[in-house]
Amino acid sequence: MTDVSVPFRAGHEGYASYRIPALVVTGPGTVLAFCEGRRDFAHDHGRIDIVLKRSTDGGRTWGPLQVAAPGGGDLAGNPAPVVLGTGRILLVHVRAAAHATEDAVRRGEVTAADGRRVWLRHSDDDGATWSGPTEITASVKLPGWRWYATTPGHALRLSTGRIVVPANHSLPPADGDTGTEPHYYGGHCLLSDDDGASWYLGYVDDDTDGYINANETSAAELPDGRVYFNTRTASRSPGTRADAHSADGGRTLVKPFRPQPGLTGPVCQAAVLQLRDPDLLLCSGPAAPGARALMTLRVSTDGGTTWRPAHTVDGLPAAYSDLARIDTAAVGLLYETGDRGAYETITFRRVPVTALA
Repeated sequence: MTDVSVPFRAGHEGYASYRIPALVVTGPGTVLAFCEGRRDFAHDHGRIDIVLKRSTDGGRTWGPLQVAAPGGGDLAGNPAPVVLGTGRILLVHVRAAAHATEDAVRRGEVTAADGRRVWLRHSDDDGATWSGPTEITASVKLPGWRWYATTPGHALRLSTGRIVVPANHSLPPADGDTGTEPHYYGGHCLLSDDDGASWYLGYVDDDTDGYINANETSAAELPDGRVYFNTRTASRSPGTRADAHSADGGRTLVKPFRPQPGLTGPVCQAAVLQLRDPDLLLCSGPAAPGARALMTLRVSTDGGTTWRPAHTVDGLPAAYSDLARIDTAAVGLLYETGDRGAYETITFRRVPVTALA
C-alpha cells in the first residue's frame, strides 16, 4: 500500500489547474482533501470551484471529484474546512466575481458586490453532500477593507468549542499609493462560539509601517490552551515569516506579529498543526531560500519560539500545503508539487509520526 497518492492533477477531471489545498479528517476517519479547481487557467481569478475528494483508507486512494462549493461562473475559493464536535463539517470560504483580480480589488477598482465576500457551507454526511451557501461578510469584514482571504488551509476548533478561522485583508491606501503596496496587507481571524451560527472578528493586526505585513495565516491550539498564529510576510523584517500568540482564544494577540526567521524559505503560505501524542508543533512549507521548492516539515517543542527541520520530502518544486493527523501512526501532508513546477499536482503523503519526533 502506497503512502503517496495524487488526488488532483492539473488538466484532468475538467480543470486546468488545482491550487490552495486544505485537509481535514472527520470523526469516522474519512480524509477530506479540498482545493480550488480552476477551470480555464492557473490564475488566482476566473471561473473557480472549491472541489473535494474523499478517502476512506487513510489517503491511499481517493473517491471521485466532487464540487463542495460551486463558483457558478465566478470564484469560490480559499477553502477553510473544520470538523465540529457534532460531526458536521463546516466550510468557510470566499466568493468574488471572476474578473476581480487581486490588484484590481486592492486598487479599489471592483465594486463591493463583485469583491471578496465570505460564505459558509456545511456537510452532515461526512462530506458526501453539501448545503447551500450562507453569507457572513457583514459580521467579519470591516468597512474599507478591500482584499480578503481566509487561511489558506484548515480552520481550527479549540478545546472550548470555539471556531477560529485565520484570515487576511488589505487596507485602503494613503494619498499617492495605489493600495497594491505590501504594507497595506493585514491579518485577522474570524470567531464563532456557536458552531458557526454567528460570527465576529477576533484580533486585527495591521500596521502600514512596512516592518511586518501579515498575510496568509495558519493557526494551532497549543497544549497550554494558547493559540499560535503563523503568517506569511514580504516585509523588511528578518525572514519571510512571522508569528504571534493569543491567550484568549484569538480575540486578541499577546503581542503583535513578530519575525520568525527560524522558518527559512520563500514568500509562500505554510501550515501549522499541533500534535498531542507526542506534543509537537509542526509547520509545513517550502524551505529553499527564495524558491518554492524543498517541501519540509519542521518541529517546535516550545510553542513556536524555536524550530528545527524534521522531515524533508524531496528537492522538487513545492508551494502551498496543509496538515492533518490521519491516525496514531501518520500525519497527512497535502501539498502542491511537480517535477517541473510546483503547480502540476496536489499530492498527498503519509508522514510517519516517528519521523518527526
